Amino acid sequence: MTARWDAVVVGAGMAGSLVAQRLGAQGWRVLVLEAGRTADSAPDTAAAYRAAGGGTPTSPYPHNPHAPSPDVGDLTGRPDGGFTATGYLLQHGPLPYASGYLRANGGTGLLWTGLTPRMHPEDFRTGDLGHGRNWPIGYHDLEPHYRAAEHELGVAADAEQQRTAVGLPIPDDYAFPMRAIPASHLDRQLAHALDGRTVRDPAMPGPARLAVTATPHARNGLPTRPTQPGASLGPICAGSAGCVPVCPTGAKYTPLRTQARWSASVELRTEAVVDRVLADPVTGRVTGVEYLAGGAVHRVDADLVVLAAHAIENARLLLLSGLANRSDQVGRNLMDHPALLTWGLMPRPVGPYRGPGSTSGLEAFRFGPGRELRAPFRIEIGNWGWSWAGGAPPAEAAALLAAGLRGKELRESLGDRLGRQFSLQFELEQPADPANRVTLDPDRRDPLGLPRPAIRYDLTEYVRQGMASARAVSDQLFALLGAEDHTAYPAGPQWPGRLEHGGAVYGYRGAGHAGGTHVMGDSPATSVVDQWQRCWDHPNLYAVGCGSMPSLGTSNPSLTMAALALRSAERIHRDLLDLHRPPTAGSRAAQHPTETP
Repeated sequence: MTARWDAVVVGAGMAGSLVAQRLGAQGWRVLVLEAGRTADSAPDTAAAYRAAGGGTPTSPYPHNPHAPSPDVGDLTGRPDGGFTATGYLLQHGPLPYASGYLRANGGTGLLWTGLTPRMHPEDFRTGDLGHGRNWPIGYHDLEPHYRAAEHELGVAADAEQQRTAVGLPIPDDYAFPMRAIPASHLDRQLAHALDGRTVRDPAMPGPARLAVTATPHARNGLPTRPTQPGASLGPICAGSAGCVPVCPTGAKYTPLRTQARWSASVELRTEAVVDRVLADPVTGRVTGVEYLAGGAVHRVDADLVVLAAHAIENARLLLLSGLANRSDQVGRNLMDHPALLTWGLMPRPVGPYRGPGSTSGLEAFRFGPGRELRAPFRIEIGNWGWSWAGGAPPAEAAALLAAGLRGKELRESLGDRLGRQFSLQFELEQPADPANRVTLDPDRRDPLGLPRPAIRYDLTEYVRQGMASARAVSDQLFALLGAEDHTAYPAGPQWPGRLEHGGAVYGYRGAGHAGGTHVMGDSPATSVVDQWQRCWDHPNLYAVGCGSMPSLGTSNPSLTMAALALRSAERIHRDLLDLHRPPTAGSRAAQHPTETP
């Protein structure tokens, strides 16, 4: 049997796959343990999804019955305005944590939207701005790793537009690997109506100037320079509207693309549920992990362990192991991007249900003085009509049938309404709050007998005020567009995330952007990991991923997570060199005793 490993990585999602790739390229022997199963190829998964008539985002992927995946279908709104939760996550309110994640080889990176905006420099110092925590590093510390991540993922974007519209200090000579994904017909119509106009955010001292801006994507477009790294990553995006939960052509990045570049020194084992990280009680150094597979308990010895299993699963595993919690911050500061949706009908057809879910957005509300009073937000322009907000096309057809329409009248009415649908998605920053947390429920067990994760989740006044500002901005945008506003959040099954604030009703969806549960900081008294995502209490244990992020800002966090993973991989490599001097194959091989089954 194989023996001691240089590193064990727990989780084969985006962060774990990137760390394993970088370590394997340096010649280290890496074992990757993944709780889920391996998915079929993208075309086969897409075909199965279509044959099943759709479903929730996790539905087309194989599930390990011993490692359940939380799903958005686990939440249902009640007639009284509350919610009911079923499934793997135990929800204790007062509001629902409304995001799921996938436990499979590739993780949630199989079904993500593929949007890759960078965080704004302000987002790294939210504590100085009066809300949440500061990072122990700044934007400029991460900037070279952003570039590395963009080449690893094959990001399509316009650097000059990101400098001018978002205010990102991107080096003048830098070009993204791919040219920006083309604007949709809806994007162009909104740009024609909105660019150069202004709206008033109640929290801002002056008007906000509007500019429809292309969103960075980790999906293949036309290469900026055909010979540069990252230029040949597969087929160009064909504009499929089914790229969540699966891109049918493989144009969107998934961690499987990185796994295809793993060296022979990296081994993957699926359906291996890690239930404990093992540590020496005297030195604090971890010695390996224990995992459950095939009805047996296995132990693996390693010089270094990397947890990369998702923000909630990383916290759960640390709590199960009784590790890294000197600060009492393990599991705390759970964050997401609560997404406020508004939707309506444009005065003319806009060609929805073509292309990726969002190709452009409005950036003016992500930064600036307004965030002192309310949570900042980024506005995504939705290309998929009302599908996430008010129901997919079959729901619209059912409503027209219920109204008695038939034949030609039904076809014309349905074509008119579907053709004019659009939506706006306001992704709000949620600051780190220690009261929002993941704990273990000793009385409620998963199929392997392990305590299930329990969630306590709420939105602060700051976030709710952000929703009020977002809705005020939405009202003005609809007026400028001449659009009919059909936004409503009725109590009932469709809106488990429903709340009242200032006499108004709001509804939110979860963005699937979990963070904060093993938060990064500059002191072991107040944080779980240091700036390298290395646990303060255990010098050879890393917890990587969005769980380390002290703030999420308003950008989709996957690119930042990837940049952090690549930065940590450099530190892990140096740690392993320190353990294996001289770093020769012979010295490493000599330290590989037999693995214990």
